[in-house]
Amino acid sequence: MFYLLVTIPANAKWSQNGMNIVGGNGVGGATNQLNWPQSLFVDADQTVVIADYWNHRIIQWKNGDTTNEQVVAGGNGQGNGLNQLNRPTDVLIDTETNSLIICDRENQRVVRWSRLSGTTQGEILLDKIYCWGLAMDEQKYLYASDTGKGEIRRYQLGEKNGILVAGGNGQGDGLNQLSNLFNLFVDRKHNVYVSDYSNHRVMKWNKCAKEGIVVAGGQGQGTALTQLSYPYGIFVDTLGTFYVADSGNNRVMRWTHRDKKQGTVIVGGNGQGASTNQFYSPHGLSFDRYGNLYVVDCNNHRVEQFSIE
Repeated sequence: MFYLLVTIPANAKWSQNGMNIVGGNGVGGATNQLNWPQSLFVDADQTVVIADYWNHRIIQWKNGDTTNEQVVAGGNGQGNGLNQLNRPTDVLIDTETNSLIICDRENQRVVRWSRLSGTTQGEILLDKIYCWGLAMDEQKYLYASDTGKGEIRRYQLGEKNGILVAGGNGQGDGLNQLSNLFNLFVDRKHNVYVSDYSNHRVMKWNKCAKEGIVVAGGQGQGTALTQLSYPYGIFVDTLGTFYVADSGNNRVMRWTHRDKKQGTVIVGGNGQGASTNQFYSPHGLSFDRYGNLYVVDCNNHRVEQFSIE
């Protein structure tokens, strides 16, 4: 699988104080620092890879590692060489080929980078795409958001022309439109969930649908449990419960099938800050197979782990 099939009880709770696992040592380019990290991916063995935006690299942390983290892609300065990245925003682990798939945003390309030791450069999978978010399904189709066009396309690896699966009608707030920045998640039925950033909502595009359904937010920007403020990372478990990094409200929210109109705050929501129970613009989020939550705390330049109770 290219994403974990995680089943989390609908009434699950998490520790309200996160444990810092990467970064948290001020903004910088050392291997124990991050600079405006964006998204992350958690593998079956709890290995975490992080898109370290302003350091133009991908950082890896292995469970239980108390030493400095490892640079596994980029890290050779900002540029468009095959050994360089330019503001990466998302990363996946492709276990079948033992490689990373990276949204190399400002180079307007998606690249694949082998995880084998000694790898010094990547290869271009897609170009001329102003991507932000990536996802992959079990049939190994790659999904990529193009914020310049306000659309998400599905690609067979090795092909350049994808099939439109969401948006594609210009940037806007219609049900057949998306705003200027969005992350995504693809479930087992190939439905696409989109965090529609500037529209302060989460959209679900059923397979082959021509327009999406608002499944969270969409009530204007705000702090109520029916509202979102610049939603970012998104994750869907096997029960169809979805989780959203509500970046403008500095909280992570959950919506179950029973929630219909409003969500619940599972961590954060304690104001903007750097304490262990606070965030300063949370971006990426994911879970490991045990249900522990990982959050990219962007403006605190760290990644936090919240243990499931």
